[in-house]
Amino acid sequence: MFSWSSQSIVAGSLRNPTSSKTIKRCYAISLTPGKTLPGKKYPRVFHDKKLFQYNWYTRILNTTSRAPLIILHRDDFSANRLKKLRRDIQVASQKFLKKAQEAGEVIEAPTLTVVRSSIFGAALREFPNMRLEDVEKMIGGLPGGYAVLSLPVLDPSLLNAVLRAMDRSVPSRPEKTAEEIAKELAEKSADPAQPGRRMKRQRAVLVPDLKVMGALVEGKVLLPDRMQEVSKLPSLDTLRAQIVGLLTAPSAQLAAVLSQASGGQLARTLEGFKKALEVGEAPEKAS
Repeated sequence: MFSWSSQSIVAGSLRNPTSSKTIKRCYAISLTPGKTLPGKKYPRVFHDKKLFQYNWYTRILNTTSRAPLIILHRDDFSANRLKKLRRDIQVASQKFLKKAQEAGEVIEAPTLTVVRSSIFGAALREFPNMRLEDVEKMIGGLPGGYAVLSLPVLDPSLLNAVLRAMDRSVPSRPEKTAEEIAKELAEKSADPAQPGRRMKRQRAVLVPDLKVMGALVEGKVLLPDRMQEVSKLPSLDTLRAQIVGLLTAPSAQLAAVLSQASGGQLARTLEGFKKALEVGEAPEKAS
């Protein structure tokens, strides 16, 4: 099975030396074990570079016990475009990291890692307490290049900042109209302008596309809709303050009632009842 390393700029791309066309070989993250072949030892053991990548991806998956790991599907990313995406994510997280640093906490910045789909799928299959059926539903068998974004902590404000930064950095790719598709097909099948001469090779203009597939956290899968809901929640400190307020509100109200009953307000209330009774008895005596 052919696949590309995590250092590849455009995942699954192969250039034919006899042609100017680019042949893409892209594979989805496979979560089903491979076929058992005769003469092969099982379970499969990786060596050299594949072993390094497998251990690397396993360490990344271990971070999901305390923080989310966002699964991204990418397409047509150049090296410079990938660097820009990393910079945008770093800038978006600076406010949160600075606030944590002022509070005396040491938190690492979010890390974007381009993964090799075949090795990452093997690491997912063998990772303990992972609901593979939910992961399969999240990925949906979508082929292409993949990347993972490791967040240092599960914080709604940080998650919201990172998601917004990725939306701004890589806008949604507009769908091609029927006229544009027909024009591209006509240009490919048209005769060269100068017959008998080799056509000048032109570099294709890459329009990157990035899609958030979901996130893994504490052995659970968060789909994009659920991630958006979590990103809009208040911060952990705000939630703690709200819980403390809910717990202390009944006791504070009871204390206020008791303090009023034990003070002058009760005496004034009884004095009012006394005067009301005296006013009511006066007309009866006069009659």
